[in-house]
Amino acid sequence: MAVKILIPNSLQKYTNNQAILEYTIDTVNELIRNIETDFPEIRNHLTDDNGKLHRFLNFYVNNDDIRFLDNRETKLKDGDEVSIISAIAGG
Repeated sequence: MAVKILIPNSLQKYTNNQAILEYTIDTVNELIRNIETDFPEIRNHLTDDNGKLHRFLNFYVNNDDIRFLDNRETKLKDGDEVSIISAIAGG
């Protein structure tokens, strides 16, 4: 069993139109590295030039925001679900 990653519509064009990715990984940091390795065009849309996650993206592990866990060092286990949510602004 693996960790399931839900990709938002706005980023699916960089994952060959895949809405769900699966990896066997231990941390969110590994997840990001794997996605950026497998889909290099997504890199600039996930992280800035210093490797920091863009502030307009939110990562949730089983509905828990990683900012309130261990950020990129948040541990993952088989069966976890990671959602990448694009922040939406409007008025």
